Amino acid sequence: MTLDALTQRLRDFASARGWEPFHHPKNLVMALSGEVGELISLFQWLTPEEAREYRSDSTLTTNVRDEIADVLLYLIQLADSLDIDLLEVGNAKVDRNETRFPPMQR
Repeated sequence: MTLDALTQRLRDFASARGWEPFHHPKNLVMALSGEVGELISLFQWLTPEEAREYRSDSTLTTNVRDEIADVLLYLIQLADSLDIDLLEVGNAKVDRNETRFPPMQR
């Protein structure tokens, strides 16, 4: 599935439920922030080692995957509502970061 196809699927999902009036940038960014908070809460009290080994706990793994999916879906909907091409802006940001942060000399 492509990003465009997933975006359309989300549009169709929201439309079928009459949610379009609520999917404006303010609400979407607030929902995105809430989902990021839920993802944070899963890792908040873990040690760095425990966080790296999250897959050893099947419940945590399921919850992490679900929260990452929620973050992704709200980000896609937010970008769609603002008419922002995620791949374009993502690549442009990496381009700028490559200039700002040159590779380490080894």
